[in-house]
Amino acid sequence: MIRQTLRGLGLATLCSVALVACNKSAENKSASQVAVRVNGGEVSVHQLNFALQQARLPSTPENTAQVLDRLVDQEVAVQKALEKKLDRDPAVLQQIEAARREVLQRAWLERLAGEAPRPDDLQIKDYFAKHPELFTERRIYTYRLIAIQADAAAQPAVLEQVGKVSNFDELVVWLKQNDIRYSTDTATRAAEQIPMQLLPRMHQLKDGQVASITSPTGLELVQLLQSRQEPVNEAKARGMIEQFLFNQARADRIRTESQRLREKVSIEYLGDFHPPATQSAAAASVAQ
Repeated sequence: MIRQTLRGLGLATLCSVALVACNKSAENKSASQVAVRVNGGEVSVHQLNFALQQARLPSTPENTAQVLDRLVDQEVAVQKALEKKLDRDPAVLQQIEAARREVLQRAWLERLAGEAPRPDDLQIKDYFAKHPELFTERRIYTYRLIAIQADAAAQPAVLEQVGKVSNFDELVVWLKQNDIRYSTDTATRAAEQIPMQLLPRMHQLKDGQVASITSPTGLELVQLLQSRQEPVNEAKARGMIEQFLFNQARADRIRTESQRLREKVSIEYLGDFHPPATQSAAAASVAQ
């Protein structure tokens, strides 16, 4: 279990190659800072604590011993890699640089997210009041879903057939006869477990009724088989709403600041390279 949890240390191994190479001339750490010495190399207490933190493990004696043993394996591998001058291999250098850039990007995004404000009481109450389907009128739904692969041109014929059949089984027979691809699912889920684009429609349905949701590439039909009321009061929902709004604020903060920075920098695509088509269309719309 612990070794599976520690797979994320692979990135740390790459960074270790670079850091060890850059710190050969550093002064020796004091004994209190060193957890174990391997040949002339050292695994510091800071490295050990960081590995425990990244693995989300409590610092029990057993966990500490196992994580430290993994770090010893890592140090042995790093020393051998440096001996073979793998830190100069172009492919390894690319991976180290990619890891460095990823760490820096993540650090910047985490700092941005940390600047997002927490929701106040008014925002929490407002969200609770505006979403009865999640709280005061919350239900547990048992439903059957048919996801049909049909483009916009084919969807009217499918919807027409929906109006003709008396149940989903008849519709499935018709779909098979017309070689229309589909998938079905029957599930029981609470309101908060249903995709937000589907929940408002589900909330309006009475037991036995059918709703449809269309997209450019397909059609979803959902039949509510049965449901039962299980409302949640504001006091119980408060923590969930606060966390949801805070996560939303963090995502909004990252998105708006990233967009603002992109608009300020010069981006020039060279040769055959170009931005995604959707991005180009958006830029053209703004330019007009």
